[in-house]
Amino acid sequence: MAQSSKKEGLSVYLYIPNIIGYIRVIMNFGGFALCYTNKPLFAFLYFFSFVCDGLDGYFARKFNQVSTFGAVLDMVTDRVSTACLLALLSQFYRPGMMFLALLALDITSHWLQMYSSFLSGKTSHKDVRDNSNWLLKAYYGYRPFMAFCCVACEVLYIILFLYADEKSPKLFDVARNIIMEASLVSLVFVLTLFGFAVKQVINVIQMKSAADSCVLYDTKRSN
Repeated sequence: MAQSSKKEGLSVYLYIPNIIGYIRVIMNFGGFALCYTNKPLFAFLYFFSFVCDGLDGYFARKFNQVSTFGAVLDMVTDRVSTACLLALLSQFYRPGMMFLALLALDITSHWLQMYSSFLSGKTSHKDVRDNSNWLLKAYYGYRPFMAFCCVACEVLYIILFLYADEKSPKLFDVARNIIMEASLVSLVFVLTLFGFAVKQVINVIQMKSAADSCVLYDTKRSN
């Protein structure tokens, strides 16, 4: 029986989506190792890792290989890679505290959402059917909307990383210069700004909603 459980456990580790997750981790390690010496390669590896985030979900559903381990691996990889990039941007730009605040909001919001989902007995933090906020429901209920917001954030961070210049460390000056270029990058940058703003609003709503769920759990437990 124990040997059978070990084999089943090993098979979960070798699920196709989880293998993609391991590849994402390797790409992120490689990218951040080169971030100071080869910015374009870092941007490619980081963005390709982000694209693979969508692929692992597709393969998980296609081959019926959805797993709790895979969901945790996916979220941890997302949060750590984004946190590392935000930490980098905080070193390149002023005010750097803005990026650290975004980092704190991202981690806090998702951690509270995961924990409140666990307390509610849900199998996924994306299950917000009982939530009263329409924007949060739209975010998790309509995949293209969620994909747009997530891609917008990551692409915005990548553009800012590529345009980071030690001679001009002021964030708003660099952002204004990108927009004034009137190029394809400018258009993409403006579009990502909108998706980025919506994503941060959702993070705040999610954090407050998840905190309320935790408080409600405490209240019910004490009665």
